[in-house]
Amino acid sequence: MIKHISDQTVLNNGVKMPWFGLGVWRVEEGIEVITSVKSAIAAGYRSIDTAAAYRNEEGVGQAIRESGVPREELFITTKLWNKDQGYESTLKAFDDSMEKLGLDYLDLYLIHWPVKGKYRETWRAFNKLYEGGKIKAIGVSNFQIHHLNDILADSDVVPAVNQVEYHPRLTQKPLLDFCKKKGIQLEAWSPLMQGMLLDQPELMKIAEKHHKSVAQIILRWDLQNGVVTIPKSVKEHRIIENADVFDFELTAEDMASIDQLNQDQRVGPDPDNFNF
Repeated sequence: MIKHISDQTVLNNGVKMPWFGLGVWRVEEGIEVITSVKSAIAAGYRSIDTAAAYRNEEGVGQAIRESGVPREELFITTKLWNKDQGYESTLKAFDDSMEKLGLDYLDLYLIHWPVKGKYRETWRAFNKLYEGGKIKAIGVSNFQIHHLNDILADSDVVPAVNQVEYHPRLTQKPLLDFCKKKGIQLEAWSPLMQGMLLDQPELMKIAEKHHKSVAQIILRWDLQNGVVTIPKSVKEHRIIENADVFDFELTAEDMASIDQLNQDQRVGPDPDNFNF
């Protein structure tokens, strides 16, 4: 059982990654992202997830430096954007992200989307970066089973993480099972479905039973499914509340009830039908 915000999963290359972190999608560069990240770190978060496309890597880097927590205690993820995919352009984009973050090394670097005709070449560049020692782990985001099979056929390096849209309306069971079998850690973005599930009756009933919020129930469901989760918030009290999920456990019946909410419904783009 995952009992503390400091608990970690062990990735397929032996690197430890926190089960719980802060996502900063749509968090404004400058004061907003700096304050959010510092609030999260002060509340015990040790994993921060950003991306080149979020345009807030500089603020994340500043918050890390100002947090007072040693760099080696933090787990920092960023992602390569679609227009930068390809071999040489990936290497350059990585350097740009590192300069903005102001870091000597990165804990996790992800391919943000499986851009058709490019992601295999991009994964080759990721392998080179990984071999160079500046990244502790490499992975992907929004990859479906067939995309994963493509890069597994090309490379001996298995992605450490696959970060995907994952919530009770989109449980992605076949993908979760595939990733577990291959040793790829699934990670949830938009775990709260951008707030669309907070008044769902079944979830409200489970929340009432456990004296928790609906958000806390969903985040606990993620963790008990073995899925890393990174809820986003810019409000300090919500950042603290989101992390208050380590003092209770959902029953098997609770878990099954939540699973039954699945409708294969996305709030983000479909990785197979997205105009990149």
